[in-house]
Amino acid sequence: MLAAMPPTPPPTPEPGEARVRDRGDACPGALRLHPADDGRLARLRLPAGLLTAGQAKTLAAAAETLGDGRISVTSRGNAELRGLGDDCGAGLAALLSDAGLLPSPTHERVRNIVASPGAGLDGLGYADVQLWARALDTALCAEPRAASLSGRFLFVLDDGRGDVAGLGGDVSLIAGPDGSVLLRLGSRVFRLAAADAVRAALSAALAFLDAAEAAGNGAWRPRELPEGHVPDWAGALARAGITAEPVSPPVPPLPVCPPPAPGPLGDRALHVLAPLGRLTAAQLRALADGAEELRLTPWRGVVVVGAADRLPDLAEHGLVTRPELPSVGVSACTGRPGCAKSLADVRTDAGLVRRGGLPVHYSGCERRCGHPHGTWVDVLATGDDTYLVDGVPTPRTSLPEAVTTARSLPTHTR
Repeated sequence: MLAAMPPTPPPTPEPGEARVRDRGDACPGALRLHPADDGRLARLRLPAGLLTAGQAKTLAAAAETLGDGRISVTSRGNAELRGLGDDCGAGLAALLSDAGLLPSPTHERVRNIVASPGAGLDGLGYADVQLWARALDTALCAEPRAASLSGRFLFVLDDGRGDVAGLGGDVSLIAGPDGSVLLRLGSRVFRLAAADAVRAALSAALAFLDAAEAAGNGAWRPRELPEGHVPDWAGALARAGITAEPVSPPVPPLPVCPPPAPGPLGDRALHVLAPLGRLTAAQLRALADGAEELRLTPWRGVVVVGAADRLPDLAEHGLVTRPELPSVGVSACTGRPGCAKSLADVRTDAGLVRRGGLPVHYSGCERRCGHPHGTWVDVLATGDDTYLVDGVPTPRTSLPEAVTTARSLPTHTR
């Protein structure tokens, strides 16, 4: 269980053809380590991004003693450790388990739950979906069949403000203003009581597993199921004793709200961003100092609860604390030298950005690992000194100017 697993490149289906997964999901976890050029990689699922202060300090210690001293924040609000040694698996597992970060070794890769990070803090939204996330995590770990979900299956819990609703969830819960919730399952939408939200999400996930087993194509996510194998969503909800009203077309549009800007969040929390999505161990310790809890965000940031007056101190630690800084919205894959597939040192080049604007993601190869959702500037390395900026060939020497221009374009012209 602790051995590194080789990556499994997915086959590309023909247009209109369902994807066939003839191998198991090799998505890395905290116990299934992934080999990379800079050592092993561990990905730790953190439902709703939640870390206690003590858990954050344990993660910082693990990064320093076992890895390269940094913690990457993923686009799902999870944490990655890189540069791990070949024989560190057992030690890492023990550290994480002792800190309460591995409640179920059999389910550790399926705890993919994104929730509105500001829920319960700033007076926005209709429900504290952070509480839903904790209850759903408990329910997932208690259900043996849920361990069969792929490491890519995603639950999204939006408190109604629309900050995470568009992040591509396989099962999405969107809180409503009247104690109701919309359960979104691809093109199907059901309205049900908020009290049934967690049970409904788990029932929907199990219905997908039934459909995937019947389809036999190894689907990891509902969108990969072949035609004629749509999960029996309504039947699963009914069998669970959940009253769910199908929402007929036209389906209500997804609520849309930008992510919280760096700065105060309500009167007892703040939001900061990790430069290029990576925290040093010292930065993570600084974030945990005096905090009630931390919530890693899908925008590669951290909501610090109980430390609303610490922005100046955190700025001194190199964290992004102001919305006008050009580094806001800038992300990059690992790039060289950490990834063998990368064609360039994209993290160095991403650090040359001059002005803010639209989100921008620098990718070392066409896989575009870790790219954001929605509208973003696509910066793709094609060689040591050449890039494509939204498809336009650009030499590395002209990259800062080209990216600045692309980030300033209105979205309707893109």
